[in-house]
Amino acid sequence: MEHGSATDSSSSTFSLMDEDHTLANSVRYTLNQDPRVIFCGYSIPHPSENKVNIRVQTTGDPAKDVLKDGFQNLMVMCQHVRSTFGKAVDDFKSPEGMKIDTP
Repeated sequence: MEHGSATDSSSSTFSLMDEDHTLANSVRYTLNQDPRVIFCGYSIPHPSENKVNIRVQTTGDPAKDVLKDGFQNLMVMCQHVRSTFGKAVDDFKSPEGMKIDTP
């Protein structure tokens, strides 16, 4: 759910249900790497609620679009980590084992 101004789409707060610090901090980190983002932060209104509020302020682009891009970038990073880790596990399980360069 988006909470924002009808006249200024560059600043919005998004509420994500059934999420916690894991996703919120990852998205915050990803968005803060984006040059279009002036500010990004998150809060959890109450510890017993599985709800996260993410605040995004941009240089002019719609905050909703920047947030979508941030989620896309996070997915790409996670896919890279997963494939790299999977390859390392496969290399380890192979008959030759992992090839480690030693000086």
